[in-house]
Order: sequence, then C-alpha cells, then structure tokens
Amino acid sequence: MNREKMILATASFALVLVFVASWSAHAAEPPPRSLAWPGCPDTCGNLTNIPYPFGIGPRCSLDPWYEIDCQQTGDISTPILKNLGVVVLKIGLPESSTTPGHIRVSQPILYSNLNCTTNRQKDALVDLRSSNGVFRFSRNRNYFVAGGCDNQALMATDDTTGNVVGCKSSCSGDRILGFNQCANGTGCCVTSIVTDIVKYKVEFKTSEGKDLARGDSNCRYAFLVEQGWLRKAHLRRLPQDVPVMLERAITQYEEQLLSKRNNSLANGNSDSCHEDVRPGLAILLYCSCCEGYTGNYFLLHGCQDVNECNEDPNPCRRGKCVNRLGSYDCVDHRAIIITSTVTGVGAIVSFSLSWWLYKFIKRRHAAKLKQKFFQRNGGVVLQQRLSSIENNHPAKGKLFALMELYTATDHFNENRYWGMLTNGTIIAVKKSRVVNARQVERFINEVVILSEINHRNVVKLLGFCLESEVPLLVYEFVPYGTLYQYLHHPCGGFLVSWETRLKIANEIAGALSYLHFAAVIPIYHPKVVDFGTSRSITIDQTHLTTKVHGTLGYLDPEFFQTSQFTDKSDVYSFGVVLVELLIREKPISPLRAEEGRSLATYFIISMEENRLFDILDKEVLDNGKKKEIIAVSNLAKICLNFKGRYRPTMKEVAIELKQVRSLQRSVVIWQNDEEIDQVRTGVICPSSAVSALTRSEADVELTLLEDDRSPFL
Repeated sequence: MNREKMILATASFALVLVFVASWSAHAAEPPPRSLAWPGCPDTCGNLTNIPYPFGIGPRCSLDPWYEIDCQQTGDISTPILKNLGVVVLKIGLPESSTTPGHIRVSQPILYSNLNCTTNRQKDALVDLRSSNGVFRFSRNRNYFVAGGCDNQALMATDDTTGNVVGCKSSCSGDRILGFNQCANGTGCCVTSIVTDIVKYKVEFKTSEGKDLARGDSNCRYAFLVEQGWLRKAHLRRLPQDVPVMLERAITQYEEQLLSKRNNSLANGNSDSCHEDVRPGLAILLYCSCCEGYTGNYFLLHGCQDVNECNEDPNPCRRGKCVNRLGSYDCVDHRAIIITSTVTGVGAIVSFSLSWWLYKFIKRRHAAKLKQKFFQRNGGVVLQQRLSSIENNHPAKGKLFALMELYTATDHFNENRYWGMLTNGTIIAVKKSRVVNARQVERFINEVVILSEINHRNVVKLLGFCLESEVPLLVYEFVPYGTLYQYLHHPCGGFLVSWETRLKIANEIAGALSYLHFAAVIPIYHPKVVDFGTSRSITIDQTHLTTKVHGTLGYLDPEFFQTSQFTDKSDVYSFGVVLVELLIREKPISPLRAEEGRSLATYFIISMEENRLFDILDKEVLDNGKKKEIIAVSNLAKICLNFKGRYRPTMKEVAIELKQVRSLQRSVVIWQNDEEIDQVRTGVICPSSAVSALTRSEADVELTLLEDDRSPFL
C-alpha cells in the first residue's frame, strides 16, 4: 500500500512539474532577438531594428549595396543608403520565399519649373541600374501620382522597352492630395505601374498632350509614392518628400558571400529560397524563413519557431494547444494528463538511472586516468626509489594522492596560495611540466635529489603527486612573501632596516653556498629570491642546474656569449640582489637613463664615478655604518664582474658577509684581476693586501675610484 502511494505521489509530482513548465513557457516569452549582425548597432535615428544584410558600416553589412551611413547633424541621426544616397525610412524582411524584401526610402516631388521648387529632375531621382537587380522600384506597392492644372505627366522607363505610364489632372474642385481625389482626377491623378523599373524620368505636357510653352508658369508636379501612404493621405499642401517602396533580392554572388561569412546559410527546415530569372539581370534569390518560423534568414540560425499557442485568439477551439516546430497540435486534456503522468514517472526513473550511471562511469574514468598519469609520470619507478630509502630517513619524499591535495587546497582554488593537510601542515602546491617517456628517469632522479635538500633557508620539497596530467610538487608554505615584494611594493614597499638587509643577504648567500657545495649533487641557479625557475635538468651527471628562463636583469651577461651556466652565474645574480638591498630599485627600470636601465650597470657606473652615496636607499644612508656599506658595495661589485672567472665563489661571499655582520671582517682589496688569479694559484701571498677596515675613511672612499678592485676571502 505504501509503495502504491509513493508511485502515485511521484506521478502527481511529475504532473505538477509538467503543468508548471508548460505554464512558464506560455507566460514567459523571451525578448525579441536583434535582426542585425551580432555585435552591430541596429538603430539610427527613427530607423530601428535594422536587419542584416543591411548594417551600419561595412563590417556590419553584407556588401556595399547594403551599407547604411548613419549621418549625424546636431542631435539628429539620418540613415543614408550609402551607394544610392537616399534616406532610409524602413526595412522589411521578405514575407515568403516567393516575394522580395522591401525597403522604404524617401524621394522628392518633381515640379515642372523652378518657380515651384528648387528640385531638378536630372538629379532628384535615384538610379537603380547599377545594382544589377538587387534593388528596383516596386510595381505592386507604388503609385504614380501627378497634379496641377492642365497637366499630363508621363513616367517613361529608361530601358529598351520604352514603357510609358501617365495620367491627367484638372483644377476643378478642392486641391486635396488623397487617393480618392486623385482617382477621380480632381486636382491630381493616380495610376498603377505595370512593369519593373530601375530608372525612370518624368515629362510634363498639357492635358491635351502638347509640349509646354516657353515661359509656362503653371506649377505641375509628379512623383512615385508608396500605395499605403497615398491611401492614408489627406493633405492640402504637398510635403517636400514622399516615401517610395523598393524591392530587394540577393544575387548568387551575394549568397556565396553570405554562406562564407555565416559558414552556412542553412537553418535546417526553417528556410527556403526561390530563384527569379529576369532577362539582362543576374539570377536573383528571394530567401525567407518558412511558414511557422520568424526571424532573419540572413543570420546563422536566424529563423526561430513561432509559438502559435501564444497567439490571440488561441488557434485551438477544443483541447490544449501544443506547439511544434513550424506548427502546432490541438491535444485533448485527458490525453495530456495520461501522457504527462507517464512521461513524468519515466523521466524521473530515467534521470535517476542516468545520474547513477554517469557518476559510476565518471568515477571509473577518473580512476583510470589517475592510474594512466601515475604511470606516465614515473610513479612506479618513484615508488621503487622511495621504498629503497629507510622509513625513518628525514629526506624521504611522500607520494600524495590527488584527492588529498584536492581537499587540502579547497578544490585547487586559484584565489588561495596555500593549502592545509589533515595533520595541519600548511603547504604550497606547484605544477611541474608535462613529463614525456624520455624524461621520466631524469625527472625521478631530480625530485629525489631535491627532496634531500635540508636547509632552513631553502624551501623544503615535502613530496609529489603524480596522479594528475602534470606532476604536482608539494612544498612547505612560505607565508611572508618574497624579498622582491618587500622592496618593490607598488605602494612604497615595507620598512627594511640595514641590519635586516645584512641578515637577508647573509642567509641567501648561505643557502646558495649550501646548494653549491654541501648538497649531494651541486645545484646551480635555484629558485632563491627571484632570479631562477623551478624546473631542473641534469648536465653531465655532475651537478644539477635549472633550465635558464631567469628574470631579466638577474641573468649572467656571460651566459649570452658562452651559452654556459655555471656556479659563477649564481654569484652574478646574487650581486644584483645585493645592489637591490643597497639601492632598493628594480633590476630593470625604464625610469633610469638608457645606459643605466640595468641596475647592475647603473651601480657599477655610480661606483666608478664615486657617486655611491648619491644612489643609496635612504634607510641605508640613515642607519647603515659607512664601513659596512662600502664593504658590501665592493662585494657586490666583484660579484658583478663581467668575467665569471674573476668573481668569488658563493662560499667566499657567504664568509665575507658573515664577517661583515659580526664586525670581524677584513676586506682584502686586490690590485687587479690578474692578482686574483695569482692568489688563487698560490703565486703571491694575500698577507700583503691592505685591509679596508683598517684604513681611514678617505682611503676607503678612494678604493671606489679604482678599476676592478674587489674584496673576497
């Protein structure tokens, strides 16, 4: 019994959903779609909803014949059909595939003499011959109207047929312009057009058919006008311009152009085209949306189904109106209830089964994909390597599961820079590069080596995740940002004391020295401060070096000549960091003079010109000891030596900085680069060198003017 109630309740709920959806679809109609080319304006002055192929400007129209120039005069916008030079009043879409589209334009009234108006026949009428049939005067929607006393106006087509239409008007009765009056010839006359016209001219004669006498001053007039406008007109004074209807079609060339721009003209079964072949003209096409559809044929998927069920009155006298594509059906209410109930229950069951199947397939696919990535990224090899390391080894990296990192980083939220493991450890996750089959062994070797690095000033690699498309490297999180952010923050940076700067320089140098000399395999160019990258490659299996994609301004200039990266390249980069700590300017700055765009060059030139204390940061000048500043500056200068062989090692730099901080240093000033070589090869004894800290301040300042004199131990 309970089961039957549940089924009945489910069916009733589904029925309610169907009726609510039906009512919502009936009540909420979408706003009308624009008929213009996507992204183009569709209004100019009083002309609204301009349909493609017409458009404002060349980008928004099919070709120059359909381009509209929206001319601005003060606050008034006037749409001009550019190639014809006529004002556009309205553009209509084709009513069916057997009828052309129409465009209403403005044309002036023609007069028999200049005393009546300044209009001239020769330049007042639009010439449609050059459009090759794209435009022509509509013979079904226009009248030819003439008026004035003793007037016979003739409209002659400017073609080989020589067709002529005309009518006569008298002056009897009221001079009112309207269809009824003109039909009677009272003050004006009206006649239909019996042929296609692309160009015409008007001749005025007397009502008896004689040519007008020289000096005739009677005001006779004639014009072509839209039928609908004339039927509504009841005017005692003639307007300056009247509306005229033009027919339009597209040529086969334009259809090809349209197809190319839309990728396809087809809108399924919702449109059709009809060919119109006329002698002397190109083959024309009348294209429109089919019956039961509305919209703009000339746009891709521009024909939309008409919901006849929303029309008033309702097309169904009995039963419920159900809309179909291009049509509608009238369905009995009982059939709707039964169909809706069955459909609702079936839909719920089908949806439940589909959802369960989708989740099952998705989980299975994700598991296979993770296994595929794990094997491709060398997971099996890495497991073997890690199993060979004792469990209590502190450098043993961990293999993280993708779901573990997914949870820790809040679904890899891009707005967060950190994650938290279940044990509370704060981590940072970085993506590696895609590892191909040839790189797997090398990648595994490198991450195992990197995981063995254990230095308090080097970010610790905690582990790896190989279940994603690219390997994920898990590092300890550094919460306080980078040195670059502290020194060059856009709002002025943070206050960094001289003592703190010495400490930072000392610890960076110590970290680099550790990587160069204390690591299992020496590692060059690591991501310390901001002059390296994070991907590693091996060179000759003797040391580890990162692929050179360093930040401009930190890279060793010798590398650009030799294409070789050595431990002395790190020394140069560290020298740039020392200069940053001293001057607090960016490595590359367009604000400095051209020869000093590079911070290293700017610093060396300033030292050679004895202007060191003119460029130092204010915090350094105010709180730093002069001897310490000079010692660090000399150390930076030798680190920036253009030739790597004359730079100290990072171990020597670290010892030198440590002595500066402890105020126990003895800065040795070598005479030249050759002397450095001699000292290192044991040719001369460094005891003969002079200690900078034991000199007077004047002597120490003089050392800044001498070339290639650099301190190191």
